[in-house]
Amino acid sequence: MLKGISPVISPSLLKIMAEMGHGDEIVISDAHFPAHTFNPTVVRADGIGADAILAGMIPLFELDSYATPVIMMAAVPGDTLDPTVEEKYRAALNYTGEIERMERYAFYERAKKAYAVVISGELAKYGNIILKKGVTPVA
Repeated sequence: MLKGISPVISPSLLKIMAEMGHGDEIVISDAHFPAHTFNPTVVRADGIGADAILAGMIPLFELDSYATPVIMMAAVPGDTLDPTVEEKYRAALNYTGEIERMERYAFYERAKKAYAVVISGELAKYGNIILKKGVTPVA
């Protein structure tokens, strides 16, 4: 076990995060997301809320500063978003910047190009989020 790393970050997720380069994207999906349909690299985090995974990742993961680094799925026409989902994700990431909303099928296409998908235990509708990795600043 390593010190300072959240126990919700599995060794396989830590490896993936370390392998990613700037501009690579990772999907943290809700429990209903068809991850295996869209991406060959899938990590399961059953029973762990997406917000807990985001909070565990963000101390180790620099968000992109050149493009919108946070993307979430938009509601299907006629449906509504629960604003508390975005609020808890923002709080977990300590993020106040722009969040891009993407139409469902466009989100699926983007997930196909992501470096990996983490299936969380999140049950909230539209609980899917993409993070774009940035460059770690030099101390």
